[in-house]
Amino acid sequence: MRSETRQREAAAVGRLVGMSDVFDGIIPRFVAASTGFDRVLAVVRPAQWTAPTPCAEWDVRALVNHMTGGNRNYVSLVDGGTAAGFLAARDRDVLGEDPVGAFRSSVRECADAFAAPGALTRVLDYPLGRVTGGQALAVRTADSIVHTWDLARAVGADDTLDPGLLGWLDDGFEEIYAGLAETPVAADTTHRFFAPPTGSPGRSRQDSLLHRMGREPSLR
Repeated sequence: MRSETRQREAAAVGRLVGMSDVFDGIIPRFVAASTGFDRVLAVVRPAQWTAPTPCAEWDVRALVNHMTGGNRNYVSLVDGGTAAGFLAARDRDVLGEDPVGAFRSSVRECADAFAAPGALTRVLDYPLGRVTGGQALAVRTADSIVHTWDLARAVGADDTLDPGLLGWLDDGFEEIYAGLAETPVAADTTHRFFAPPTGSPGRSRQDSLLHRMGREPSLR
């Protein structure tokens, strides 16, 4: 068992080394993606917290809770937390009376945790497989980018994604999700965590990427 664990950890580190271009600068990218989400979050009106989002199971508050709690769960992984603990805390309400403040503090905590010495190369017990901190934060960054679009659509804000972040995610799509037990890259994924592609791919790069992530940009 220990031998198998070491092999999985070696494979995770090998992916990080082999994909250095994708994971280079991942902390600033995470912060930039979170800032994009924050810009939309700042314009949410009181009546919109219960509005539906493109994620069928979440209204706006639940989506923001997912983002905030997710950031904190990633901190827990860096600190030695387990996949089981990550999943157990996934739907816990962490917003309290100040959803915007809770999200912003979670971003700072997450960025600080991954900036600690050795955090990006540490192998984490991620729910979809053992991955390095660098790859885990890349998945978190991708999640932040796509959910920015979800939130913008839900509240009627500008849903144009940052072109630099969009290009990074589109170009590095397969590398970001490599080796995970479930991935939007594979057609036969279980879609437990990632929505299946639906509708048409669309003509723009943004629409094509959102289609791969289970969104229908043409629908309003």
